[in-house]
Amino acid sequence: MKPQVQSERIVQELERLAEFSTTPKPAITRVLFTPPDLEARAYLKELCAEAGLLIREDGLGNLFARWTGSAPELPAVATGSHIDAIPYAGMYDGTVGVLGGLEAIRALQRAGFQPRRSIELVVFTAEEPTRFGIGCLGSRALAGALSPEALHLLKDSEGRSLEEVRQEAGYTEPLEEVRLPEGYYSAFVELHIEQGPVLEQEGVPLGIVTAIAAPASLRVTLEGEGGHAGTVLMPDRRDALCAAAEIILGVEAFARGSGSINTVATTGSCEVYPNAVNSVPSRVVLGIDVRDVEQARRDQVVRNIFQGIEQVCTRRGIRYNVEVINVDPPTKSSSEVLRALVEACSESAVRFKLMVSRAYHDALFMARIAPTAMLFVPCRGGVSHRPDEYAAPEDIARGVEVLARALAKLSYAEEKSPKDEPLTLND
Repeated sequence: MKPQVQSERIVQELERLAEFSTTPKPAITRVLFTPPDLEARAYLKELCAEAGLLIREDGLGNLFARWTGSAPELPAVATGSHIDAIPYAGMYDGTVGVLGGLEAIRALQRAGFQPRRSIELVVFTAEEPTRFGIGCLGSRALAGALSPEALHLLKDSEGRSLEEVRQEAGYTEPLEEVRLPEGYYSAFVELHIEQGPVLEQEGVPLGIVTAIAAPASLRVTLEGEGGHAGTVLMPDRRDALCAAAEIILGVEAFARGSGSINTVATTGSCEVYPNAVNSVPSRVVLGIDVRDVEQARRDQVVRNIFQGIEQVCTRRGIRYNVEVINVDPPTKSSSEVLRALVEACSESAVRFKLMVSRAYHDALFMARIAPTAMLFVPCRGGVSHRPDEYAAPEDIARGVEVLARALAKLSYAEEKSPKDEPLTLND
């Protein structure tokens, strides 16, 4: 069986999906439950219905489109990603995994394949944290990593609650029913653009992801003492921004000193009060993100940051508070799903690279409830979250073919998999 992937169709559908945006192309802005998001959802449901898939949505807006197999009582195999886009983003992030997943199903249908386990396309709600400040909203809830009680507390920047906006958008089913039951899926594979330069730089057509990094996110509030920039003498200063500058450099140094290239730390936001050129900064709020594929190493960096903050603030006479926003565990991919992807690459005669994902995705949370792995296609210059984000049609089509083959294999996998031993293949 050779899946016949229609690359032109994928490109056309990506272009059409990009039209649902509050900003003109090539910049894509598609925020949860805004009109462009709802219009894009309607378009996807039309495509899924044309493919003969059974469609359902939960109360959070996660969309499921199922190709029913000959043994529908068995846990299904799933693929999918997200369609929301941060402001002024590109048209490939997430959408390649959604429309590519749909095309993988259609390619198998055209090839005459009959699935044993059902194959389901999942479109996750709000992978981006744009509206409610937390990423992977839908997959967190599906995996039970975000409770209904926590969902009810979420509000956007305008003070509108998630409950209010979802009801307004027509999603009225109880949030208590969003979490998937144990054993709902036997496997999950997410196709995605790499969002990095490695595949393009090394000339490798596909990446098979063996581990996904996860963030620890901190909000650090520093309280010093303000005053007139001309009259507060240097020995008397308790400048919150100067303390913040030391802390920011410390964050960088701790990550660089971890001993691994996979450790990254970023101070991505800095709010200064009163933010006036002629006033000593009295208060600073920092947003810090620390990631790694190894939890122990990442958490050690976080501990180092805590100690560094204490030392800087004690020396400078600055009051401080550190709020832990989230500490998600990294995950390792399932050997069972990795083997299916490796075999699919072999059958398609496609070279691949075993690699880690330093960005996190919905697959990070799906791995809590199902054997999971990811498949990366190259993107030009490693650029993502920008209007010039681009993935070549032939690269996308190659990824879709491998995905289709892997889904077919997993659809016929035994109900009880053999021992999940580490994968030792070299790419």
